Amino acid sequence: MAADLYGEMQLETRPPATRRWRDYLPGVLVTAIAALAAAWLADHYAAPLVLMGLLIGLALSFLSQDRRTHAGLDLMSQTALRIGIVLVGARITAAQLAELGPLPFALLAAIMVAVIVVTVASARLFAQDRHAALLAGGATAICGASAALALYSLIGDKRVDQARFTLTLVGITVASALAMTLYPVLAAELGLTDAQAGFLIGASIHDVAQAIGGGFSFSPQAGEVATIVKLTRVALLAPMLILVAMWLARGGETGRARIPLRLPWFILGFLAVVAVNSLVALPVRVQDAAGTAAQALLLLAIVATAMKAQLHLLLDQGWRSFAPIVVATVTSFLLSLGAALLL
Repeated sequence: MAADLYGEMQLETRPPATRRWRDYLPGVLVTAIAALAAAWLADHYAAPLVLMGLLIGLALSFLSQDRRTHAGLDLMSQTALRIGIVLVGARITAAQLAELGPLPFALLAAIMVAVIVVTVASARLFAQDRHAALLAGGATAICGASAALALYSLIGDKRVDQARFTLTLVGITVASALAMTLYPVLAAELGLTDAQAGFLIGASIHDVAQAIGGGFSFSPQAGEVATIVKLTRVALLAPMLILVAMWLARGGETGRARIPLRLPWFILGFLAVVAVNSLVALPVRVQDAAGTAAQALLLLAIVATAMKAQLHLLLDQGWRSFAPIVVATVTSFLLSLGAALLL
């Protein structure tokens, strides 16, 4: 399998084939209850949903010490994540990419590559592992926590441990929440037009909901542009994962034998759903249902991942662990601002 790559984040040592449905029930139930609590808090207190899921999951991390929860937590952090990524494709069509135009699309692709390259290149300055920098850069360049989860399924916990991954999720979520508040204000202070502000916000804020919310907080026209730009960034998730899988599969960096590249099924599923949605006009209800299901599944994956984190390892991470996130966020903003001024 490409670069592991797909058997990471395991708590339960018993092979999946020997598990019964009852083995999954405790972990699934505690994850679902925690996710519902996060959704309630986010809805009633206008807090970021992902951040609430992370905090509640970390607060309940002691439950992962009970072996009865292992199978269910593994299921939620892996299978739910991958199905959610597939369903994200229902929000994207080729028409959206065409509507954006060739120049903005080319700028978005260039920004994505530049953010990842700069973040990985800066890792040595802060004595950070380049795989952790790749995780932070890729998540910032595409769609925040969702991209981080997808990337981690490729990178694996042998390269980036669970504590570092959870810390990256927290940092990206906080950075996205701050960006949603600050970027519209900065765009107004810089005198950007609606189209320029929409591109800046859609191209630089990590999370989909926060990018769209930030755009509409500037103006309705900016919100529409930010939505198209952000969804186009999400469409770049599959190409980015393919490039990362190819890089990891080379094997030269670790001296191991070359690993044949096989794309994971969730990337192929994502591309297939995008293709179907582009060729056949899916009903709005189907798209909304797929979007809601994707959000719910990704929330479950985030909660389960946080619950599996070992807090003592998380607390051992120093301030330098946040450096790749800061570098990626600042680079994304500056490049997006430069691109917006060109439009």
